[in-house]
Amino acid sequence: MNTGVNNVRSIGATLAEMKIELLDFLDTRIELLKTELREKGKILKAAAPLGGLGALLLGTAYLLFTLAVVSLVVVAFQDNPYRWFFAFLIVGFAWAVFGGIAVYFAKRKLETETFLPQRTIEVLKGDKIWIEAEVRNHV
Repeated sequence: MNTGVNNVRSIGATLAEMKIELLDFLDTRIELLKTELREKGKILKAAAPLGGLGALLLGTAYLLFTLAVVSLVVVAFQDNPYRWFFAFLIVGFAWAVFGGIAVYFAKRKLETETFLPQRTIEVLKGDKIWIEAEVRNHV
């Protein structure tokens, strides 16, 4: 037997060490994901009240603006007894067209963007490449 080698370890010890390293690796990646999600959560918590206030004020402005536009269209049908009906119909149709266009562009934008934690995914891809390289070097 070769007794000159002092640094020979058993397979069990090697597997135990690999298990510990894998758990440390997973803990690090999970912490990275949690940190990234916490950062995004803080941003959303700060932006939500401001977004709500902005939506309320924009909604009020929209209603006032719509009434002003309807009033202008009513003037065009001054002698017609259905002038208010035509004014609301015309303005409603215009808003429907503009709203449809806005929804179309919003849908296109959401299809191109992703909400996944990009940094975590990039780190995991790098880890995968590193692990594959390590396996190739040791095999």
